[in-house]
Amino acid sequence: MTERRTYSYLGPAGTFTEAALDQVPEARGQDWRPVHNVGEALADVLEGRSHAAMIAIENSVEGGVTTTLDALATLPGLRIVGEYLVKVDFMLVAAPGTALDDVRVVAAHPVAYAQCHRWLGETLPSHQHVPAASNVASALGILDGTLPADAAVAAPGIVRHHDLTVLADDIGDNDNAVTRFVLVTRTIAPAPPTGADKTSLIVELPQDHPGALLELLEQFSTRGINLSLLQSRPIGDALGRYRFVLDADGHIHDERMADALLGIRRFSPGVVFLGSYPRADRKIVNYPDRYADDVFVEARDWLRSLVSGAPTQ
Repeated sequence: MTERRTYSYLGPAGTFTEAALDQVPEARGQDWRPVHNVGEALADVLEGRSHAAMIAIENSVEGGVTTTLDALATLPGLRIVGEYLVKVDFMLVAAPGTALDDVRVVAAHPVAYAQCHRWLGETLPSHQHVPAASNVASALGILDGTLPADAAVAAPGIVRHHDLTVLADDIGDNDNAVTRFVLVTRTIAPAPPTGADKTSLIVELPQDHPGALLELLEQFSTRGINLSLLQSRPIGDALGRYRFVLDADGHIHDERMADALLGIRRFSPGVVFLGSYPRADRKIVNYPDRYADDVFVEARDWLRSLVSGAPTQ
């Protein structure tokens, strides 16, 4: 019999995180474990309650999710194995029988409310806002009466789980808003490269001196590696001490990426390899011919021949 697998995600049902987990083919039909926060999701993985956890790591409007980045930097034994993109869209929902004209008070999580502020102001100019603990809590609050509101801002997935009337959809102010999620497991060997991969790292600079960050970035630029994310986070032990979260195009099995990681390790022992995994957009990583794998292999073979005393041309 095939072992059933458990996946932790930020719940309850109806969240954007659930929508991300629904994109994982191997998770369908398995056990999904709703949790309250990122720390609980990662603890499930490390302590063996779950095989993997889906967590949000970056938003195209708000930037990096700091709680996730800090957790990945400080909890050893974790590995990112995939990334998934979810369009951040919202709808206005209410209890059955409610019409848009009936709405005077809207329940919404503060972040969701901010991202729908323009639509709400234009459509319901005299409405009042009642803060909710989450997108799901805003919808459940109007159903069970715990929130004094007529309607709620919620993620589209909520209507699959609860009897709600959709008063309006696509109410977000930014049509291009997207949240990036990652699937995290305990440390395993990276899957083989696909040609459309991404490598994530967290790097601490051991000393603060002029050009220290430039030295780090040059490890990638001199090898033709593009960075799609660079974000600083305070280490917390002193003012002015930072670690850097990086996403680099490519795979650790690529010669140029492996060479870059060796360069980083030489001057930054505080480097955390989070994983090499397929890009969500499956976009093939292209680079100039001078950074092809065989160029790095040939250079190493040439150096070995010099050291061995073999004849060279």
